[in-house]
Amino acid sequence: MADMFLLFNHTLTPVQEEQARRELGVRQIIEPPGDLRRIWAAVPPREEAIRPHLLPVITWLDAQAVAGDFVLIQGDFGACFLLADHALNQGYIPVYSTTERRAVEEQLADGGIRLTHTFRHVRFRIYGR
Repeated sequence: MADMFLLFNHTLTPVQEEQARRELGVRQIIEPPGDLRRIWAAVPPREEAIRPHLLPVITWLDAQAVAGDFVLIQGDFGACFLLADHALNQGYIPVYSTTERRAVEEQLADGGIRLTHTFRHVRFRIYGR
């Protein structure tokens, strides 16, 4: 059985957790420490190169994960690319959550429109497939 490491800016839903355990065979779901979650959530938009910013996250992941472990990677596009590429090179299995999206528009009394989006997890998909 493999572990799943979260590089993810949200909390897993019970459906996602159950599916990870049942369909992927995940034994343990592991979140990075708070300081690393903050690094992942705050990729600097003005920096040309973000690898130095992400190095503490990469170092933590490599100290914890072994080949065959899953890494749920979602967030800043560039950070996701770098971490998915790194995961593949280390033998980890990078995945992301696919969702169904539903949008509802509501006409407001002041002429504005309120748009509400609802996302529902469908499955985990391996990067590159």
